[in-house]
Amino acid sequence: QVQLVESGGGLVQPGGSLRLSCAASGSIFGVNVMGWNRQAPGKQRELVAIITRDGNTNYADSVKGRFTISRDNAKNTVYLQMNNLKPEDTAVYYCNADVRVDLGPPRPYWGQGTQVTVSS
Repeated sequence: QVQLVESGGGLVQPGGSLRLSCAASGSIFGVNVMGWNRQAPGKQRELVAIITRDGNTNYADSVKGRFTISRDNAKNTVYLQMNNLKPEDTAVYYCNADVRVDLGPPRPYWGQGTQVTVSS
């Protein structure tokens, strides 16, 4: 079984910073694409950023220049550094990863979510 566990959420003032972490554990053969999504109250879940195993990244327009995604392949961990946070960044942040548990194709797994609240 594979688990993704997020940490690092919390309450921060506008303009502040937070760093989210997400570690994948379990019977893992390999981890491909990892990413972060978020869901604000009353809104659909949206993609924030993704990163390939080789380190190629892609970001939502709303976070470009403020958020940075990175990963540590040895630890099966993905990070999201969030700077210059805005109230509209308030949401539950979910990490996801395409994980191979055997020689078959990778399957998607999701974390339980961590709350980020940006408010003065």
